[in-house]
Amino acid sequence: MTITRFGTAPDGRAVQRITLQAGRLRVALLDLGAILQDVRLAGIDWPLTAGAPELAAYLGPLRWFGAIVGPVANRIGGASARIGGRDVRFEPNEGPNLLHSGPQGFHGRLWQVVEVGSSRALLRLDLADGIDGFPGNRRIKAEFTLTPPATLRLVLTAVSDAPTLMNLANHSYWTLDPEPGIGGQHLRLAAGHWLPSADGLPTGEIRAAEGAFDLCSGRPLGPAEEIDHNFCLAHSPRTLTEVARLTGRSGVSLTLATTAPGLQVYTGRDIDSGEHAGHHGRPLRAFDALALEPQLWPDAPHHPAFPSIDLQPGALFRQETRFSFSA
Repeated sequence: MTITRFGTAPDGRAVQRITLQAGRLRVALLDLGAILQDVRLAGIDWPLTAGAPELAAYLGPLRWFGAIVGPVANRIGGASARIGGRDVRFEPNEGPNLLHSGPQGFHGRLWQVVEVGSSRALLRLDLADGIDGFPGNRRIKAEFTLTPPATLRLVLTAVSDAPTLMNLANHSYWTLDPEPGIGGQHLRLAAGHWLPSADGLPTGEIRAAEGAFDLCSGRPLGPAEEIDHNFCLAHSPRTLTEVARLTGRSGVSLTLATTAPGLQVYTGRDIDSGEHAGHHGRPLRAFDALALEPQLWPDAPHHPAFPSIDLQPGALFRQETRFSFSA
């Protein structure tokens, strides 16, 4: 375990980089956004997650890369929701809608490093009532643990002293081949349904997975295949279940298990790191990496049939995800 300075946040505070290692896996975290900044597998010469070696990229075009997104990941239609019996409006940041809780959100804040060891780190974020427009004094924790031979376990928890909304997601992008690009990477999902969308928002229909959206048996992705949809794993949080397997042309594989009832699959159509080089030494561009985001379903406040994202006082939000790598 090592902790080094990664840069300086806009408010002058130091941003720390925490490196953990166990078995064949080494990961680096930032206390900014609880970002999963780098993932390395022994014997593999390239990074397995898309990111950048400099802080400036994460303060700009890569602001969601690897971060814990919240308090509500994905979209809230009309940037409004009914919370605790009252209507709450937010500042829209994607047309008329709210995306990933706005320009600040959890991804843009420094988390407190509570505990850290050779293979485990616990980070915490405390937010006062009204921050980002959401009610409740909230405490959020992100626990990262490595277990041999090559598994990363992420447990996210949250509590609030007032009715609020909570839908956390890790927003890592995966690159399992020596060169960026989703083309030819094989994706399999244990999802029999998905959510059609219009202008980024789910229409409310829960559609059976057929044709291009039937990934139950797995298939290679096209080099510019556009997917940005929630795949329905269950109708409520459940026990830890294997839900996805991504295999690169290189033979490197990621198996993802989660307790979350949804998985947003995003093939990176709008990736653009501008002048900032990624881990591979060049800027990141469209379709260079694939995001797999365990979550509750998007825009849930406007769809009663979707799993609820309400968090009541005294209740615990908990989500566990395991990322297991092999080659």
